Amino acid sequence: MDRIIMIRNRHFLLVAIYSTLLMTSCIETFEATFEDFESAIVVEATITDKLEQQRVFLTRTFEFEDDGPSPETNASVRVEGGGNTFVFQESTPGLYISTQAFAAEPNTDYQLRIDTQNGRSYSSEQMTLPQATQIDDLRVERVTNDLGEEGVAILVDSFDPAGNSVNYRYQYEETFKIIAPFWTPNDLERTPAGIATEICQVSIIPDERSEETCFDTDFSNTIIQTSTKDLAEDRVSNFMVRFISRENYIISHRYSILVRQFVQSNEAFTFYETLNEFSGNESFFSETQPGFLEGNISSDTDTDEKVLGYFDVASVAEQRLFFNYSDLFPGEELPPYVDPCNLSAPPFRTPGNPPRCILAVQTDLGLVSYAGNNDSAGQNEGPYFVAPNVCGDCSEIGKVEVPEFWIEE
Repeated sequence: MDRIIMIRNRHFLLVAIYSTLLMTSCIETFEATFEDFESAIVVEATITDKLEQQRVFLTRTFEFEDDGPSPETNASVRVEGGGNTFVFQESTPGLYISTQAFAAEPNTDYQLRIDTQNGRSYSSEQMTLPQATQIDDLRVERVTNDLGEEGVAILVDSFDPAGNSVNYRYQYEETFKIIAPFWTPNDLERTPAGIATEICQVSIIPDERSEETCFDTDFSNTIIQTSTKDLAEDRVSNFMVRFISRENYIISHRYSILVRQFVQSNEAFTFYETLNEFSGNESFFSETQPGFLEGNISSDTDTDEKVLGYFDVASVAEQRLFFNYSDLFPGEELPPYVDPCNLSAPPFRTPGNPPRCILAVQTDLGLVSYAGNNDSAGQNEGPYFVAPNVCGDCSEIGKVEVPEFWIEE
């Protein structure tokens, strides 16, 4: 029977398959890395030349039937380089942030060291900073992708006239405005017993809880990279970092994306390229079968222990852009909201004796938002239209605070 081991970090998704019984087939078999499942540490660490508090992610592998990865907590994490030691403290489980801001410097060797709470130690190979290359242009265009889906493409251009950069990896952070389509300045509440004139009555009150406009932020969670090694010059041109369907609600109003471009070593590029191949579903049925992917981190305690992950030192450049849906789709219908937002008019109570409250219970539980009066109520309808709460209160899916970098048109 096959077993599946999954390693999932913020950017890692690695699957190792092995069998307890080998069967003859047209697909080549491989020697299993784990004969019996044993949790392995997963390390994600990229130190950049940007002056900031750097981050290291530590988790553990998990089996397919498990809920997900478990964070590696209470570890001692540090980066050594140039005669300095930069200490990292655990911010949230598995996330370690440097106690001071620092930037990787050229011609300096850096090494990651980790001591876990179970007494094991790990260290990386020494890594140096590649040459930096700026992003020349970041733009958005209305496109139709290869699947015939219409949307927008986030495109990047970059050029290194010296031809030394070659290997590029990208991450993005996208932020978007959310406007609740059925927000009103009014709300509903169960009418107090001393005021109510009928059973299960609900009344209109000023809305002091819901929000009409919010913002949300998401981060890239896939490996996005390209290489110019087979091109005539070290030029990245029209490389699509992100495609967004025009049916995606995140571009309904105003959208912003921050793109980070990392220049990588050949070793780092190969590692992420192989990881991306391993994590693809097609690998289950191809001749290239996934096994253990070796990075540049090893155990100092046990030379036979498997360590997953990579310590990278990369130069980084970043740019941000904003656009409105109307900039690319002028006069066209907005994408569908995150919820269908079907309106209903629940009655105050069910018929019969004793009655059962309907709208009052929905209101008490915060499930619905007031959307208007139902002045022509039909049979089994109440006097108010309501919508799912997410349709009248954007704080269900976003934050009210305007991001510091946010710029309106």
